[in-house]
Amino acid sequence: MSDLRIKFINDPANITSELLQGYVLAYSDQVKLGGQNIVVRATPKDEDKVAIVTLGGSGHEPALSGFVGTGMLDASVVGDIFAAPGAQRLLAALQMFQREAGILLVVLNHSGDVMSANMACQMAERAGIKVKQLMTHDDISAGIDAPIEDRRGLAGCVPLFKVLGAAAEEGKSLDELLEIGERFNKNIATLAVATRSCTHPQNNAIIAELPDGMMEIGMGQHGEGGGGRQPMASAKETAEIMVNLLLKQLKPSAGAKLMLIINGVGATTMMELNIVFLNAYKLLEAKGYNVVARRIQEILTVQEQAGFQMIIGIMDDDHVDYYYQTADAPYWTTI
Repeated sequence: MSDLRIKFINDPANITSELLQGYVLAYSDQVKLGGQNIVVRATPKDEDKVAIVTLGGSGHEPALSGFVGTGMLDASVVGDIFAAPGAQRLLAALQMFQREAGILLVVLNHSGDVMSANMACQMAERAGIKVKQLMTHDDISAGIDAPIEDRRGLAGCVPLFKVLGAAAEEGKSLDELLEIGERFNKNIATLAVATRSCTHPQNNAIIAELPDGMMEIGMGQHGEGGGGRQPMASAKETAEIMVNLLLKQLKPSAGAKLMLIINGVGATTMMELNIVFLNAYKLLEAKGYNVVARRIQEILTVQEQAGFQMIIGIMDDDHVDYYYQTADAPYWTTI
């Protein structure tokens, strides 16, 4: 094994356990551990309201557990570094949140997450647990108009958590939440660009190589290639490339209400993210769109990968309302 001193860790086998213990200690008024690697709200939601649960590997902090809290997720089921949690752990969380109102399970389209979710839901349904799945597939790097099953889930899941969480707090039924979420999901698109790939924190293995002076548009959140390798461009040029591709996918009508989020993935400075946002916003404004929801933040990272994800969504009026309703999660607070 290579020298692990480039990261401030202890035993590589204990990374996930230790990071979650530290996290819930720091934000104990908002979150706690409800079981092995299951992060839940410190103050539970009323059981007559639908629970919102998600799952995913660690190593992408603050995603996904950073968005457990009032007005957002009820639970995040955490796997090891870049790996889905097993079906049994997810089932334990579903059992924990069993209720007449039901559970909405949000699943990012990655093979391990999908497999764990399908197996856990089958076991849950046999046990009489009311649960439905909502799959996210916002990554457009597979190609414009590529089949949904070929599109990965990226950081677009986070504003979806916000919308669903607010609707659940309002008392929407499971079927109503599924409709709200699917409508939001259908009109959101994400594209990533990387200038340096990440390493795996347990063994320092480099996930993908990018030559100096090059960037790759479409790189996935585990370093998967996107096929858009080209020389490094300015913030304005990069924003223009990405905005145009996202709009080509979404096809918003003239004057549409849009969401614009720039998500830093680990090693790109806030200075750069602000400049990218400025150029993307001005371009959307020049095209006649109304950017009604906006954010610049690291919401889903990939260790020390350099680059960002740009998220654009077409917002219906109820989605705008839910986006701005009160939330109190460690990494997303709306007053």
